Amino acid sequence: MTDFLIGLDFGTASARGVLVSVETGKEVASHVVDYPHGTLTKTLPDGTPLGRSWALQVAGDYLEAAETILSKLGNGRKVAGIGLGFTASSPMPTDATGTPLSDLHPDDPHAYVKLWKHGAAQKQADRINQQGGAYLDRFGGKVSAEWLLAKAAQIAEESPESWSRTARFIEAGDWIVWQLVGSEHRSLGFAAYKAQYDGADGYPNNVVDGLADRLSDPHPVGTAAGVLNQSWRDKTGIIGPCAVAVAVIDSHVVLPAIGAVTDGCFVAALGTSAVSMILSKEEYPLPKGIEGAAFDGSIRGLWCYEAGQASFGDTLNWFVQMAPRGKDNAESFAAYNAEAKALKPGESRLLAIDWWNGNRVPHADSGLSGMILGLTLQTDAVAIYRSLVEGLCYGMRQIFDLYIDGGFTVSRVVMSSGLAQRNPFLVQVMADVIGRPIEVPDIDNTTAIGAAIHGAVASQVVAGFKEGAAQFGARSAKTFKPDPAAHALYSELFSAYLRLSKNEDVKRAIQILNSPI
Repeated sequence: MTDFLIGLDFGTASARGVLVSVETGKEVASHVVDYPHGTLTKTLPDGTPLGRSWALQVAGDYLEAAETILSKLGNGRKVAGIGLGFTASSPMPTDATGTPLSDLHPDDPHAYVKLWKHGAAQKQADRINQQGGAYLDRFGGKVSAEWLLAKAAQIAEESPESWSRTARFIEAGDWIVWQLVGSEHRSLGFAAYKAQYDGADGYPNNVVDGLADRLSDPHPVGTAAGVLNQSWRDKTGIIGPCAVAVAVIDSHVVLPAIGAVTDGCFVAALGTSAVSMILSKEEYPLPKGIEGAAFDGSIRGLWCYEAGQASFGDTLNWFVQMAPRGKDNAESFAAYNAEAKALKPGESRLLAIDWWNGNRVPHADSGLSGMILGLTLQTDAVAIYRSLVEGLCYGMRQIFDLYIDGGFTVSRVVMSSGLAQRNPFLVQVMADVIGRPIEVPDIDNTTAIGAAIHGAVASQVVAGFKEGAAQFGARSAKTFKPDPAAHALYSELFSAYLRLSKNEDVKRAIQILNSPI
């Protein structure tokens, strides 16, 4: 009987799974399930109102999606390994058995999964950053409101009763693995990048009372958490034994799928938000503004430094929905891209600051918001769209330049995700802004394929990530080469972007606009 691998990608709005043949190395099938409750930003399912900047999800939606996908792809098949990627940081409180507190207390907002873009813990993040500590050294001296520490602090401060009921505080990706195998096995990727875990010192012990007791020691990526338990094999029809890998941050899990498994790779995963990573054999001092670094948390045997933009595809999607130019999003994007492509760099006469969902680099402030400079009575929708694309690319260049200034050598620039594949105009602007050739691997369902490769490593179908990338990853890529003249023009505009984004008066004005009324 032929063996298969399954990769699961738990995104912001839906979960996707792929079935990969071990024999051929190719994707055989895929399936997508939307979360029934979506993202809760206004009210809980029972109508309980939520505050500003809240973003919650229902844990049961993940289980429903997992069962549907695993049954659809795995029923009657011998599956060697399962891997999964998950949006992060999306932690949740449970009781000691792993039962989500939202199942037990559905009227308590603090009982739900706090999705990665839940920004209501900024006050707690600010307090943690002011307090400081050595555990922040690999994170630029600050944590984000999106990360686990700030979200735990928010529960403890705003609802001590909810915190007292919390026996385990766990990333949703780690929780899914717990359900699949029947025991808790956390991922080093989530622990290091989102909870500031250190192999020598463990978790920070002076941030939230009792937090360490609600966590557990993590395992390097590629580790088998166990095998799919009998209950899940019965309800999905999967033939085992089937190893389940520890979970991985979704933007990191793509690395083997796109062949980014070696020193010097700069990778940007362009999704609703964007994460930028550079892989290194050597440890470097953390460049100022870069968000974090960890060893063995993304690819075994390599350091992975990361930073990101809190809104990327979300920004463009917001605009085309607000000002549509077609019967659906796809038609609107096609129209905008075609017309925006006809404009020369700078011809829009606009400059956008890409903080539509807060800022990660350099301010780590989810309370900031975006701006467009240069609007006149002659400005049209296409000019605004082009300025938004350029602003996102300036934000990426700011991160890229921080790595270069920090002494890193970049041998390849790789950009992944459906957005990178669907929007060649965006990628060409990115190449022109950064001034480097950009590879876009020719592979669908990148995140889920990357997860499947983690399943292959965990089940020992392959010896490691390099072999997994060669056997199951992308086999070709399209390269976007920068236009020297466009790069020169964009470099001038980028200088103006930097002056604005670093200007404290601009930052204070935006904070005033976003302060509570």
